[in-house]
Amino acid sequence: MRGLLGLGLGMLGGCYTGAEVAAASDPGSGTEGSVDTGDSDEETGGPEVPACLEEHPADRSTLRRLTRFEYNNTVRDLLGTSSFPADGFPSEELANGFGNDANAQSVSSLLAEQYNVAAEALAAEATATPEAMAALTPCAADPSDEDACARTFIQEFGAKAFRRPLGDDEVDALVAFEQGIRADEDFATSIASVIELLLQSPDFLYRVEQGFIDDAGHLRPTSYEMASRLSYFLWGTMPDETLMSAAAEDALVTDAAVLEHAERMLADPRAQAMVRFFFDNALPISGLQYLERDSDRYPAYDAQVGAAMREEVQTFLAHEIFEGPGTWDHVLTAPYTFVNGTLAAFYGIEGVTGDAFVQVDLDTSQRRGLLTQAGMLAGPIHSNETNPVTRGAFITRALMCTEIPLPTGDVLEEVKPPDPDSGATARERFSRHSEEAACAGCHALMDPLGLTFENFDAVGLWRDAENGVTIDASGSLPGFGDVAGPLELAEGVAALPATHACFVTHWSNFAYGRTATDADACTQERLVQQFEDSGHDIQRLLIDLTQTDDFLYLAPTEDQ
Repeated sequence: MRGLLGLGLGMLGGCYTGAEVAAASDPGSGTEGSVDTGDSDEETGGPEVPACLEEHPADRSTLRRLTRFEYNNTVRDLLGTSSFPADGFPSEELANGFGNDANAQSVSSLLAEQYNVAAEALAAEATATPEAMAALTPCAADPSDEDACARTFIQEFGAKAFRRPLGDDEVDALVAFEQGIRADEDFATSIASVIELLLQSPDFLYRVEQGFIDDAGHLRPTSYEMASRLSYFLWGTMPDETLMSAAAEDALVTDAAVLEHAERMLADPRAQAMVRFFFDNALPISGLQYLERDSDRYPAYDAQVGAAMREEVQTFLAHEIFEGPGTWDHVLTAPYTFVNGTLAAFYGIEGVTGDAFVQVDLDTSQRRGLLTQAGMLAGPIHSNETNPVTRGAFITRALMCTEIPLPTGDVLEEVKPPDPDSGATARERFSRHSEEAACAGCHALMDPLGLTFENFDAVGLWRDAENGVTIDASGSLPGFGDVAGPLELAEGVAALPATHACFVTHWSNFAYGRTATDADACTQERLVQQFEDSGHDIQRLLIDLTQTDDFLYLAPTEDQ
């Protein structure tokens, strides 16, 4: 049933109009956070005012819209659908790198239309048969009292969709809406119309946070709001029954309770889907199955191998974080990986067949850790030739958070990959970058990093020579020094404090749904120190992210 979007945005008590939603996601009104020091007042037994909370108060809280990843997960858990409707939505603006930056989320007319289309299809699927109706609420399959059943459905399903109980005025408005539809249509259609309406409401599409004032005078998320914060961070979906039960008892308003549930949720297999999503965005692996390479030059590579490369990275990371040593250092230097039969044949590893990924030891004279996996080496390359610039830029920007400005103006006009015939090796072909003044400053950082990977071709296979010339894979790593090749580079990257601080920054941007600024220095310093103290334990970092003021508090309102 079309035309419900405007009604969904405006009719329900406590909701926002379309204009208010647009204003709330104005990029000019970002949230700045702070850090909970974790100190307590031993004399009173109550928490001290967090130092950073008063030093760096946030301007305001923004509404966070569900990302495509979160939308698909949420309708799966809410309706039991196996479809992925958000795959057809317009791509998010990456901003913080993950598409969930509240300050970069706007609603185009195309997205609004796609919300309408998705809601209609999902509602039709959910009410297509008596069995489907019964899955929504038992009475809906064959109700003896339609009005009572509709009200029960609205109360129960609405609370799940909005991730909080509905107010009486909201229930009454929805019941009136359902009865209006029922006057002209059958019961299933009236229930489908309610579902369609709820799925287009801001309270479903956005994580609306009003908060409450705690005993110390600070604004904190309510228990229901905290349930959503935890669930969308650690699982990328709506809260489960355990979280909703805790919220119903108002038991998510203390740091200790948040910590307890965060630890429970991180131990749940659902956390692995969130971690996979994070690395799909943080690493150059999500498009590996679509990479194009000349089959004559690279006969061992095809789309199936590309897909296996992506799974190698993700399987390796999941094992490292949830079963293995679990530190970022070890991820960067581990002497093993995971392959299936397809990837084993590609690498030349014997004894592995079938589709299952199994752990294998690496030839540590050639490979060690994440950075030497084929997918990580092929992902930054966009042609049949290796490119030390793009490989080096990935290390510099994504792993060390060193921003290198993109060329503009006259320099941009001159930036072209060198002719493949201009030198026997990439070192020769790219040498002019360090010779031209306009290029040398930036390329002095990127090229020496990228050149250390020249023993790997454009699909990530090892080679000792290029065009008959022995490859010189030496280079240098800022802050570390000269390295003889990719193995020393991986060890150097793992040893640098900047690497670990950068990793923390990426996770905090993702967890808090915005891009860290200078005002977040207090939060970042504390998280980086905790990461260092834990030996760079990744699970511990995820838990620590739930214990900062950015996670535990809301921005003060104007009347505070």
